[in-house]
Order: sequence, then structure tokens, then C-alpha cells
Amino acid sequence: MRETLGDSSVTAANAVAAGYFGSYSVVGLLALIGVLFVAVAFGAGRLLRPVVPTPEKLLTYECGVDPVGEGWAHTQVRYYVYAFLYVIFAVDSIFLFPWATVFAAPGYGATTLVEMFIFLGFLAVGLLYAYKKGVLAWT
Repeated sequence: MRETLGDSSVTAANAVAAGYFGSYSVVGLLALIGVLFVAVAFGAGRLLRPVVPTPEKLLTYECGVDPVGEGWAHTQVRYYVYAFLYVIFAVDSIFLFPWATVFAAPGYGATTLVEMFIFLGFLAVGLLYAYKKGVLAWT
């Protein structure tokens, strides 16, 4: 450590700190402008829209069907499971396209082939587990 700090080293440290915080002030200013833009847009929408509440407008709207009875409906869990399985295999296909481009590049063939078989093996184990649990049986 230095025993004495000269004016030049203190000035240089202040200049570095000012530049550092100056960068954050630009980000803060942009965030403030973004928040103000959204607030002005919402305020203008509230001032310009017509407000004429009627009983029909205050009803719950669901696909053009008038609400009758309770709002609770029983839904089978298997529909969610099928949706979840679809998402898993959609993500799988998303990973296959970039893999195919890297696989075609020289020098990466064997490594990427092994990695993809490991990935597909994990998916196959998951699909086998779902099959063994009876999730895929449509009843």
C-alpha cells in the first residue's frame, strides 16, 4: 500500500467512480422513461375510453356462452399430462435442429452423436416411465 495518496490518484479514482455510476445513471434514466411511457399510455387510455357499464358488460364472458350454475368444473388430469408430454417432445425437437447443424460440421460428429443419444436416452426413459404408470392409456 502507498503511504501517501497524491491528488492525482484521488482524482483518477473519482473519475473511474464517476464513469462507473454514470453508466448506471443512463440505465436508470431509460428505466424511468419506460415506466413513464407506460404510465402515460395507461392514463391516456383511462381518460379517453367510454365508460358505460351495463349488466351485460359486467357478466363473466367465456367463449360466447352465458354463465349458468357454478364456476367450478371438473377437468381430467390426463389432459394436462398429454399437454406436458407434448411440451417435452416439442422441446426435444427444438434441440434436434441445432444439433443437426453442429453434427454436420467437420470434427464434431462422434461427440455430438454420443451426446444426442444420451439426451434421447433420457427422453426414452421418461416415456417408458409414463407408459409403465399408465399415463398414455386413453380411457
